[in-house]
Formats: sequence, structure tokens, C-alpha cells
Amino acid sequence: MDSAQETIIAFLETVHPYDSLPRDVLTRVAAQFRRREYPENSEVYAAGEPLSGLYLVKRGAVEVLDPNGALVSVLGPRNSFGERGLLRDGLAMTSARTTRDSVLLMLPKAELRRLIDEYPAFERFFSRARQSAGHGADLATTKVSELMARKPLTCDPETPVAEAARLMRDNNVSSLGVVEGDGEAARLTGIVTTRDLTARVLAEGLDGSTPVGLVMTPDPLTLAPGSLGSDILHMMLERRIGHLPVVENGVLRGMITQTDLTRFQAVSSAQLIRDVATADTVEEMTEVTERIPRLLMQLVGAHNAHEVVTRLITDIADAVTRRLLVLAEARLGPPPVPYLWLACGSQGRQEQTGVSDQDNCLFLDDAVRPDDMDYFARLARFVCDGLNAAGYFHCPGDMMATNPRWCQPVRVWRQYFRNWVETPDPEAQMLASVMFDLRPIGGTSSLFRDLQAETLEMASRNSIFVAHMISNSLKHQPPLGLLRGFATIRSGEHRNHIDMKLGGVIPIVDLGRIYALQGRLSEVNTRARLLAAEEAGVVSVSGGRDLIEAYDMIASMRLESQAALVRSGRKPDNYLAPSDLSDFERSHLRDAFVVVRTMQSALGHGKGALG
Repeated sequence: MDSAQETIIAFLETVHPYDSLPRDVLTRVAAQFRRREYPENSEVYAAGEPLSGLYLVKRGAVEVLDPNGALVSVLGPRNSFGERGLLRDGLAMTSARTTRDSVLLMLPKAELRRLIDEYPAFERFFSRARQSAGHGADLATTKVSELMARKPLTCDPETPVAEAARLMRDNNVSSLGVVEGDGEAARLTGIVTTRDLTARVLAEGLDGSTPVGLVMTPDPLTLAPGSLGSDILHMMLERRIGHLPVVENGVLRGMITQTDLTRFQAVSSAQLIRDVATADTVEEMTEVTERIPRLLMQLVGAHNAHEVVTRLITDIADAVTRRLLVLAEARLGPPPVPYLWLACGSQGRQEQTGVSDQDNCLFLDDAVRPDDMDYFARLARFVCDGLNAAGYFHCPGDMMATNPRWCQPVRVWRQYFRNWVETPDPEAQMLASVMFDLRPIGGTSSLFRDLQAETLEMASRNSIFVAHMISNSLKHQPPLGLLRGFATIRSGEHRNHIDMKLGGVIPIVDLGRIYALQGRLSEVNTRARLLAAEEAGVVSVSGGRDLIEAYDMIASMRLESQAALVRSGRKPDNYLAPSDLSDFERSHLRDAFVVVRTMQSALGHGKGALG
């Protein structure tokens, strides 16, 4: 072995992921590298040129520019570049030029591909480069407001059905919104479709003068203009309906039908929802949920925003839960009193990823009798065991409807919240944190509606409770080291990793919950809470924007890490090795953690988020 190769080996031993290679493999790889010297201001390659290998900076500096000449990054020793083009079609996606006299090492693309195929550390390190550079609009991520093709046609409840039929025929539509009032004051009260006219008028022999109000579907399911296209698909497939009114503040803004969706292809999340909605057994649902990691990988690879990815993943859990409730009632018979199944935790916040347990509870109508409790105990056991079989594991803390403590009448739940607020001991703080993330999933939603508003008001007025909640939220700290590094796990399976859930996402979730409490904000999703807190003045504009950007980076990197694990054939988890990141990524991730720590400090020192 000559001295030049020994020098390259010594250098590679200081560069990740080469430092993870066995000695004999490292020796082989070092022999493959080609050493090249470039004077200052030399072009290494231009955008669109064929790339013969991966470049590694040994000495000097290189700037990378996009095809328009805009600066993308400045690289120094131990930084790699050129991999995005190599791992796509072999053509450079950027241009590279030295800014100082530089020594670069070039690894042939065949050797790079071999390393990625054979060693997980290389697959993880370069996985981001393998993702597609762009992704066109699809139905799942398109806003409902962008899908509405025309102004909605309406009639009032007194309109004769014959006139309504002519209105639909003349305008070539299959439904009308039934409203009361005029203009912006009009409120949607129902919907009538051509199917209604067939089944409820013609089939029943009713006269054409029959008022629409007698045959319409009252209080129909609706969506807001800001909902996603996935909401349309999931609701239509799960509830077997073909028309959805789009409503904002009670006013009908549009109508979405199955015909409106024909220009879009249904994405895989909608396919999973459909398969869940038609499943007759837990085993069939389990077959569906086993496809979620693949869906996660595809959604992340398509560069969807993290809040879209987690929303689509959570929608599947919601559908599984509702389907299990249907199957439970089919087995046990109709419930003796109305009930409401609610989710808390990540499902409640619509933030599920590829790793999820279950957190849920049951609200029962106050008319429930002691003899009725056995029915709900059996329903809870059926649903929770079904969720567990489908991959949503039993909660280690027993925060589930199978626990009699969390299967109670509304009056008991009201007293629970009152006691937690008035006596905020450590258990009360923990339970209140969980329960403030409640979201109705299936059943009679009105059982929770008033309770949520009154609890927020009661809690926000109690300064002692708020102070205890703030103190409790600050227990989760970002993993920042003392010397501009990260505080990684020191031993065990995840040694030298950081927990992107406990140290990354959870501190921001806690902040969002406190802001929602202080501002009496009804939002449950973390990002929605941060946006609402900024709009309501609970946080300053600059502090809110910084925190949202920090959250977006941390949550996105967590999902990208999980997707990389799935891509390599492993189960997703929440652990990320900082050494797998580029210097650029490590710097920005640390900056994001610093923002979170700063906002925590402001809250902890009594300045609120405005300090």
C-alpha cells in the first residue's frame, strides 16, 4: 500500500459514513478514490453534465449553484456533493466551483451504488438524495376550495320537488343545497340529490308539489374550504356518500361530488381508507394497516409537508377505529345510551407517524345505568384489542377506554377536569396534558362539544393551574449539548442517537398546548395551535414564525428518518444519528432546537411567549 492510499484511508476514517466501514472494505474503497487538484475559481462540473462519481472535499472550499446560478451551499472539508445527480439519472442537477485552491476525492458511481446497497449507514446518509426532486399536485393534498368547479345551486325547504328536479336538470347537476335565509345570511339546512328524488319521491308516490324539506337529508356532513382532498375521499368512501357540501361559518360555499374527482387519481391513502371501510374482520384491517409504512415512505418521498403526511396517516387510524365500532355494535347490539369514542395523544392531534400506540377514552350519556356499563366494557375491549392487532399497540400507561376510569358518563368527565384544574398535582398535570388533546372519532359528538369550551375557559382562568402546566411542559428539553453539539443517548441500542419524538417534537407539542390553554384556542393539532396562537397574539409574530419553522424542520426530519428506515427494510422508529446528517443539516437542526429552548425559556421566566 503506497503512502497516498494510506493518507486517503486516514482521512476517510474521520468522515461519516466511511468511518463505519470494516477495515478491509475501507481499504478497497480508498483505492477506488481518484485525487484531483483544482485551483481557485475552477469549475468542477456544470448543471446537466454527466457525472462520473461522487465528490468529497479533502481540502479547500466549493460552492454549489442551482441551474440559474443561485447559491445553494458552500462546502468545506469532509462534505460530499454530486450524489443527487448520480442517484437519479447520472446528470448533474447543480454546478460546482471551487472558491479556494482545493483537493477533491472522486468515488466512481459504481462503487457508491455498491456501498449504498451493502451498508445501511450509506443508505441512510444518501437516502434524501434518492427522493424525487418534485411532485405534482394530487387529490390527497389539494385544498377543497381548489376542487370546487362552480357556485353551488340552492333552493329553500318550501321549494316543490318538481321545481327542484327541473333546476337540477337544467343546470346538469345532481344535487342542491337547501338553505334558509338570503345572501351571506343563508344557512345550510340540508341537501337534496337526484337519488333522493328517486327513492323518496317517485318510489313513494309523492306529489310533485311536495316541499323539498320533507325529502332532503337534513344537517348533512360537510367540509370546510381548507380541508384536504383526502378528506373528501375518506368521507365519501367510508360513509358511502356521493355529495359533500363545503361550508364556512354555516354558509354554503360549494358542493363536491364524485364527478368532481374524476380528473384526479385516487392516492394510496384513500385506497387504504376504502379497504378499511369494507373490512369485515380485524384480520382484514390488519392487512391494510401493514401497508402504512410503505405509504409513509411514498408520502415523504413525494415531499409532502409533514402535517399533510401525519394527517393522512392519522385518517387511517380514525377509519380503523370507526370500523371497529361498527363491528362491535354488530356483535353486541345497539348501545343502551349514546356514547362518544375519543382519541388523545398523537391520534387526537392528527400527528401519527409510522410509530403509534393508542390513547383513547369513552364519554357516555349521563342517562347510562350501572347495568349498562358491561356493554361499554365489552365494546371498549373489542375496539382496543382490534386496534392492537392492527398495529396500534396498547398504551403502556393504560390510557385506554378499557380502563374503567376512562369509560365514564359526561358528568364524571366534567368532574375529572374540574378536579385536575383545582388540584394540579403531578398526576393531574399529566392527565390534563393528555386530555387537552382529545378529539371525537365516532359516536355522538355533542357529548364533548360544550365540555371542551367550558374546560378551556375554567382552566385558563386558574393561574395556579396554568403555572403548573407550564412547569410540567418544560420537563422535555431539546437535546442540545454544551459545546455546540447534540446531547445524544449514551448507551444501549440507540447510543449516539437523539430521540426525535421525546426531545424534538414533544417539547413543541407541549408549547402548543400551553398556548392553546392561554388563548382558549379550540385547535388540537400542534401546527394549527401555533398558527392560531400567533394570530390571536398569544405569541409574538417573530416568535411564532420562528417556532413554526423550527417545528417544520424537526417534524420533517423525523419523518424522513422513518422513511429511510422503511426504505432499508426496517421498522420505523424515532431515533436519528446526527452523524448521518450533513454539516448543513446538523447546523440547521441545532438552530431549530435552539429556537425551541428559547421559547421554553421565555415561558418559564414568566414572560410568556411575547418576551
